[in-house]
Amino acid sequence: MSGATTVHDLLDEHGQTYAEEAGIRLRDTPMPLYQLLTLCVLLSVRIKADIAVAAARELFGAGMRTPRAMADASWQDRVDALGRAHYRRYDESTATALGEGAQLALDRYHGDLRRLREEAGGDPEKLRGLLREFPRIGPVGADIFSREAQGVWPELRPAFDKRAQDAAAGRGLPRSPEKLAALVGDEDLPRLAAALVRAGLE
Repeated sequence: MSGATTVHDLLDEHGQTYAEEAGIRLRDTPMPLYQLLTLCVLLSVRIKADIAVAAARELFGAGMRTPRAMADASWQDRVDALGRAHYRRYDESTATALGEGAQLALDRYHGDLRRLREEAGGDPEKLRGLLREFPRIGPVGADIFSREAQGVWPELRPAFDKRAQDAAAGRGLPRSPEKLAALVGDEDLPRLAAALVRAGLE
């Protein structure tokens, strides 16, 4: 099977980004960028991805789509939304992390993660480091954010973390992020990265 056919099949079968699945229409504007950060917090614990995505949908459906709304919601409101998605074991600690992270976004970036991007000055590693200052966002969460946001923040390209690279190698595709990026257009980079991760989880 050629690399091109493999990529085409991957995108057809698994090419929905996690942001899309969570109902986030990702653009370089404050609300969807914050929603992506929220999703990354939820995906950063050992829990099934579909449960984390469902939890994001519950939070957003309850109105917690901006740092201000998240910070203004009660801790119990956040716990209840997570509970509706069966986000168990981590619901209370995650509700706390989301509240603290929302406050950090407000205090440091005035609720606009584009200011975080400006502070990073085009350096992807500095950007990931700033993301890791948010509660619960570690290297994994920063990698997920980079994979998904590379469509709107070009300096993150090509963002294929170890999980995506391992899945690529297992399907006879190049492991190198640069070589993987050459297989699709820039607009499909987040879809290919997500497709590889999803395929690797199968």
